[in-house]
Parts: sequence; C-alpha cells; structure tokens
Amino acid sequence: MSDVLDQAPPDAAPASGAAKAPRPLPLAGVRVLDVSQVMAGPYSCMLLGDLGADVIKIEPPGTGDQTRGAMGFKMKGPDSMGFLNMNRNKRSVALNLKSEAGREAFYELVKTADILVENYRPGVMKKLKCDYETVRAYNPRLVYASISGFGQTGPWAGRPGFDLMAQAMSGVMSVTGHPGGPPVKAGVPVADIGCGLFATYAVLGAYIGAKNTGEGQYIDASLFEAALAFSVWDISEYWGRGTEPIPLGTANRMTAPYQAVKSQDGYFVMGATSQKLWLQLCETLERPDLAADPRFTTIPDRLDNREALIAELEKTFATRTSDEWVEALLAVGIPAGTMYTYPQAFESEHGRHRQMRMEIDHPHEGKVSNIGFAVKLTGTPQQVRLHPPLLGQHTDDVLREIGLDEAAVESLTQRGAFAP
Repeated sequence: MSDVLDQAPPDAAPASGAAKAPRPLPLAGVRVLDVSQVMAGPYSCMLLGDLGADVIKIEPPGTGDQTRGAMGFKMKGPDSMGFLNMNRNKRSVALNLKSEAGREAFYELVKTADILVENYRPGVMKKLKCDYETVRAYNPRLVYASISGFGQTGPWAGRPGFDLMAQAMSGVMSVTGHPGGPPVKAGVPVADIGCGLFATYAVLGAYIGAKNTGEGQYIDASLFEAALAFSVWDISEYWGRGTEPIPLGTANRMTAPYQAVKSQDGYFVMGATSQKLWLQLCETLERPDLAADPRFTTIPDRLDNREALIAELEKTFATRTSDEWVEALLAVGIPAGTMYTYPQAFESEHGRHRQMRMEIDHPHEGKVSNIGFAVKLTGTPQQVRLHPPLLGQHTDDVLREIGLDEAAVESLTQRGAFAP
C-alpha cells in the first residue's frame, strides 16, 4: 500500500485562519501481515499498528494466537489479558496456511503488504510454502522478518524460542541475582520484548530502503542476540579486564554507591555516581568521616570496598524512612527513588500523568486496561484505533478489500481455507 502523504492538493489552499487538518499517523497506508504468536512478533506488530500501520493478524482457525488462552485465569471473554495487551490496532484473519486454499488467500494478501513478521520455528514457514523465497515472487518489495529463539542458522537454530532459554544461554541470568545465590531470571521478558523492539527497528529501516530501491529484504531476528545486545557494561568489563561478570544484586559494576539501600522502613534506591555527588552525599548524611576514609576516596576504591561502603551508609540511612531520604537526596541533586510495585508505579501521580494505563473499549470485556504508549509523538500522537481483535473478526472484510468476490471466498471456504 502506498504512503499517505501529509500534503494538500496544490489548488486546495486553506482559507485564512482555517484550522490545519490533522497529520496522518506516520505509518498510515503501510500494511503489515502479523504471522506471529505469543510475544516478540505480536509486540513488534502492535507498535507498528500504534503508529498507524494496517496490521492484519493471520491466525490459525479455531485456536488463534496461543496467547488468547494463556495466563491461567479467565476474563469475561475467551481472550487473556496478555493477548489484549499485545494486539490492539490489528485486524484478525483466520486462515489455515496448511491448506492449499489458505495459502492462495495468503499470497493475495502478500501482494498488498509492505511488511511481514513471523515467528515460527525455523523451517516451518518453508514447509508451509510461506517462506521469504516463495512469497517474494508475489511481492519483491516485501520486507519479511523472521523472529526465532536463536536465528535461522547456526548450531542452535532449531531449538524452541523462549525468553527463559534465551536469558540463560545469552549470559543474562549469569549476572542476575545475588552473588552465590541460585539462578534468577530478569523479572521482565527482556529477550522477548528486546527482540520485538530490534525487529521493529529493522523492519522500519528496511521499509525505508525498499521505498528508495523497490526491493524488500529478509530480516533474521533472534531472542538470543537481542539478549546479548543488552550486555554492554558486563561484556565490556570482561573484554577490558578479563574478569568474568558476576551477579551484583541491585549494584552496578561501573560505580558505587549505586544500588538499593536499607532505610528505617525498607529499601530505596540511590546513586552517587560521580566524585562530586559522592562528596555531596557525605555532606548531606553529615558523615565527613566517609569522605576522609581512604577505602572510599575514588570510584575504584569504592567499587573495591562496596560491601563496607554500603554497610557504613546504611548505618545512617537506618535513622530515617525511605521517603524522607529520597526527598532529602533529591533536594541536593543526588538521584534517588522509591521502590514501587507495578500497581504503585502505574497508579502513581507521574504514571497517571504520563498516561501509562489506558482503557480500551472491547465487545466482550467492556473496558479493558492496556499499557500506554512508551514514547510520545507530539506531531502525530499514537492512537488506539482498533480494540484487540476477536479471532477471525475481519476475515470477510479483508478478503473483499483485496478483491476477492463472494464466489471466490465461497470457493476458498469449501476448500478449507478458513477451517482448522
């Protein structure tokens, strides 16, 4: 589909003082085929939909995206809250890609698309005859992204793609938790979401390239590599010093003090990350002895003696509450923050101001909560244009949009295109 340009016809000069027409969303006119399930692929496609793309979610008839039935608790309708938070601004087409008729309909959709994102295990799309080499014959400008656990080539390519395995095998879990403790994964799916973000960056770059050259390309994204890409500080220490990174709890391997510390009523986080801030911290705590202690003179000294440093600081932090210390430290320019739960963060004054919880109208749920837009575009703000779709909700509409008449749709139906 062609881009919608933000311009008026040459002879359509607005009257003096007339309000300027709203600008279209950045990806208005771009069509995306979301042939993915669970998290990384659906998340990437949702971001494209938030920016205005026409995202058509291709789902197996009968079951749909696996996430529709996930999470172990029931909503009013058949779809999970997880599905509802990764699939807004999409239309659903239920299509059996295992059938010849289903593939015929799929190829017709490919002809109209700009971007395709899939996350089946390597080799599956080829067996379905829906791989890049097959579909590019129908649309040479198509940008085709494959998301997998470990990439399309290499010794681990055939392994299932799950965030937990990617965290373990990328080294992320080796630096998460506390020294000497059991393995701990990151509390959020960094490999899944990270891969979704990297895939989005890649498909947008490739789409711009295709606009200039008329040629699409294939993108190979993996959870393993996405997780590795977050290792900047840890692997830099290893490559620079030859010291294998270890878990540090909430601490930081580049500076100290920079971590959670215990107060009178719990924990809060703070960071005196420069020499200036360190001296300011000593002054604020009325602890000139810390500034004079040779164990804590420089950042390297403080890193080498981190445990002793935190023990000394917590002697003073124990005299006041977390909120009191956060207020006092912020007042003198030292970064500090309260440790919130997710509910507290979303419902905080700042979280509400930044609109990080949205309410979306849904035919089964009434109002359903969604995570808000993580970045804000000021000229063309993202919009919720479509609620997370019901399974197959838009099949008929989309097929007619691409030029299939009633007889063609009936023929495809009789040949199993839309049945499990």
